[in-house]
Amino acid sequence: MKALALVVACVATGALLAGCSSAGKPTNKDDSAFTYLLDRQGNWVENKVDTLPPLPQESNLLPFEVSGNTPLQFAVDRKSLTVGTDGVVRFTVVVASPSGARNVIYEGIRCDTYEWRQYAGLNSDHDGWDTTVANNFTRIENGALNAYQAALYQDYLCANKMPMGNAASILENIRYKRTASSLIH
Repeated sequence: MKALALVVACVATGALLAGCSSAGKPTNKDDSAFTYLLDRQGNWVENKVDTLPPLPQESNLLPFEVSGNTPLQFAVDRKSLTVGTDGVVRFTVVVASPSGARNVIYEGIRCDTYEWRQYAGLNSDHDGWDTTVANNFTRIENGALNAYQAALYQDYLCANKMPMGNAASILENIRYKRTASSLIH
């Protein structure tokens, strides 16, 4: 009886190994190109941005911290922040220098890929948007002195490659300085 069980086990093991051997031929396939199912990129389509928000008013700006080493001040216009069904958080950011110079930019951060893009900037007359400065999505830079996109992504906008919530909850977190790391208990 033991001999029969041993023969059956050997035959089953041989059949299993034969099935896994891909006909015994070596392949030149590069195994380093393996991607996990959840990491595969689907057919992502960005929502169309047909209309731009109004220029920000001082009373609607919510300041946020980027680095203790920069003299610049950063703020998000609370009236412009939206969370798209495409996973992009869009907002107007105002960057002000100590001398009073200001950059006003309408942009978006794509949570699933750690990328940002600019849709428009303040025009030279300071009375409307200039869409000629728009660019495609590019990787967010970490560690730069004025890397406000990285600060927004990590502190307020995204977690686990998804937006942190709806626009209202993100704005409340910015308003009360509740960063992602402070929300972990």
